Amino acid sequence: MLPIDPAKIDPNDIGAKQTTLEMDHEKAIEHVREVFTDAGFGVPVEFSPSELLNEKVDADRDPYYVLGACNPAVADRALEATDGKLGALFPCNVVVWEEEPGRQRVYHVSIMRISRLVGIAPDDDEMAEIVAETGELVDTAFEEL
Repeated sequence: MLPIDPAKIDPNDIGAKQTTLEMDHEKAIEHVREVFTDAGFGVPVEFSPSELLNEKVDADRDPYYVLGACNPAVADRALEATDGKLGALFPCNVVVWEEEPGRQRVYHVSIMRISRLVGIAPDDDEMAEIVAETGELVDTAFEEL
């Protein structure tokens, strides 16, 4: 039994953000990467689960891509505030999947908020500042998408 009832979690509690882009999948990936970079994130990790699964287990998945975004200054503070534990959730993933040709869904949840919900991060002022700062960065990026 889970200690948290997922049905009772408000999307705002986990910082869920999503939008739809009316463009080609590859163009959407480039656009999301550029917008998140402009908002203060680096994107040190990228991969396509759909390509991997289609190749390895013949999954026949539609295009699905993960951009691992990171703001180094905030990440450093978050690692310090959590005695290194938050690194298990790094980086902050932004996913882009093709709902249909020419229509891409962009989705993100806040690892900072989730880490507090599951007890990885403390519920203190320092972590609240980190959550607020990352939330502002993500809000800025989503406003530009």
